[in-house]
Amino acid sequence: MSKLEFFFDCSSPWTYLAFHRIGDLAAEAGADLGWRPILVGGVFNAVNPSVYEQRTNPVPPKARYYAKDLGDWARHYGLRIGMPAAFPVNSVKAMRGALVADEKQRLPAYARAVFEKYWGDLEDISRDEVLAGIADRVGLDRDEFLGKIAAPEYKAKLRANTEELIARGGFGSPTIFVNADDMYFGNDRLVLVREALRAREGTDTGGRSRV
Repeated sequence: MSKLEFFFDCSSPWTYLAFHRIGDLAAEAGADLGWRPILVGGVFNAVNPSVYEQRTNPVPPKARYYAKDLGDWARHYGLRIGMPAAFPVNSVKAMRGALVADEKQRLPAYARAVFEKYWGDLEDISRDEVLAGIADRVGLDRDEFLGKIAAPEYKAKLRANTEELIARGGFGSPTIFVNADDMYFGNDRLVLVREALRAREGTDTGGRSRV
């Protein structure tokens, strides 16, 4: 069985798009999907600071196309993606919350709710009351949830995931790995992820073609 790892931060609209499809893609290929929450700001600070320069001094034609492209993809997937007033947002608590949801086997529902709250309802996901409402919505105990996202061990887990992605050559969200060492970045690379999985379907663990 092939293994997929999905390194993600809910503060990225392109990650929302990829998240919307990655589960189905994994199911179609019979691949094992592992969710890897990260803090993308930590990645930018370490290896991709040019993102901040692009935000400060955008190229107008590129910015116009960016908005069109995002709108086209959102319509294609049937998603609501607007521009929250709180952008960029501090997503650290939300992403620690993803770790809490994961240990409760609620991560996909939680992450979808965070994406919808931020990119669809345009609410500030850095606020405890917004996250507590999301916890309620997906069946997590809000008091336990709020306690854990402030706990040192969840801070450490999120930092470890972020540092691991950097060490493996990642520079943003979403980053997808097929069988640990085959890296893909961005929503528009999902078609290549699918091709990689299909190619592996025709080969056994010894690298021989199946007959």
